[in-house]
Amino acid sequence: MVSKFSASVFFTCSLIMLSINSYAALPLAVAGKALPSLAPLVDKVSPAVVNISVSGSQSNQQIFPDLFQFFDKDGQAETPKQPFIGLGSGVIFDSKQGYIITNFHVIENAEEIKVTLKSGHQFDAQVIGQDMHSDIALLQIKTSKKLTQIPLANSNNLRVGDFVIAIGNPFGLGQTVTSGIISALGRSGLNLENLENFIQTDAAINSGNSGGALVNLNGELIGINTAILGPNGGNIGIGFAIPANMVNNLVQQLLQYGEVRRGILGIKGGELTPELAKTFDLESQHGAFIYQVSPYSAAEESGIKAGDVIVSLNGYTIKSFAELRAKIGSLSAGKQISLTLIRDGETLNLTAVLKESSSSKVQAQAIHPSLSGAVLTNTISPDENKGVVVTEVERDSTAERYGLQQGDIIIGINRTRIRNLKELSDLIKTSPEILALNVLRDTRRLYLILNQ
Repeated sequence: MVSKFSASVFFTCSLIMLSINSYAALPLAVAGKALPSLAPLVDKVSPAVVNISVSGSQSNQQIFPDLFQFFDKDGQAETPKQPFIGLGSGVIFDSKQGYIITNFHVIENAEEIKVTLKSGHQFDAQVIGQDMHSDIALLQIKTSKKLTQIPLANSNNLRVGDFVIAIGNPFGLGQTVTSGIISALGRSGLNLENLENFIQTDAAINSGNSGGALVNLNGELIGINTAILGPNGGNIGIGFAIPANMVNNLVQQLLQYGEVRRGILGIKGGELTPELAKTFDLESQHGAFIYQVSPYSAAEESGIKAGDVIVSLNGYTIKSFAELRAKIGSLSAGKQISLTLIRDGETLNLTAVLKESSSSKVQAQAIHPSLSGAVLTNTISPDENKGVVVTEVERDSTAERYGLQQGDIIIGINRTRIRNLKELSDLIKTSPEILALNVLRDTRRLYLILNQ
């Protein structure tokens, strides 16, 4: 007698065999035309997607709280460091210069970065710049080999329902391709500290896909895969990518300045809720509601007022305050923007020139490995004290071991005066034989010698 279990297994196997036999009988062409396939598209764009492996060490205060600190021979507290390795993906942005885009969280705290092409060739990568709040980093590899890059799409033209493919390195398996559609646009709320205006897709994205490509059927890059919503890093059909336009704006700043010089409009606001729309007698149910305009800001100078609802930026619809914040945050200081807003039932068109944020900070590791663990920003001091101020120094970091302290102002490299982060970064890139930081500490000047 056959058990129910045996019968069910037999029935399933029969269905599988029937399915296999049916599939084997399928023609390779219909009416003389080849069956549709994404293979030609994948062949075209996949060489531009790379695998990234990182290694390093970092302090772990959760594993080693203050109670378990160790002390060196001079009695100074030391926090043990934990080695780590990580895997991710990247996209070749400029094939001639060897520039590669990835996520900041992929290379964060990395001391060694390896880039592997689809061909299997591997290279050491250098960090050109990074921005934590947008989760973008720019790497560079040096090679005489011909590289492939993916052209950028205008991500403002994306629509929900567009077909996409995702390419990356999930779980370190190697290059993997998945397909799906754009499920939603303008997603935010994953991390309120960051700038978020995500493309949502149901193309399978898993751990290791971070930094990989989201591509349309024209073979254009529409986004950089960066996050998933799912248990234990597994795919449940909800993945997120940073839009290509936002990526391009940030990369151009990293290339020009070595940092993101984020422009600010000077407003505080929130989402336009149905309650607010009813209170202010607004027909629009989407937009960015302005609570407050900062004095002397770009917003005040342009004529924006509290109570206004911004519904368009540079001719493209704005659906939420988070979307406006992210798009403004990816633009550089000095950029002129056009805004459409609703005030007392009337539609107004204004222009504004974004101002530079005085709180722009850069992870010093992006400028030189020996500065790892320090956070730098431009000073707002008088001209004679202008330079790069050290706002933070991580305990037991490389920067601390070289003698850098919080509050130091870097005013020169060797005997050359520097006044800002760009000048510091540009001078270090010239690779002088000796790298001596001229530091102003309180009222004293001193030199700190770094390894090259």
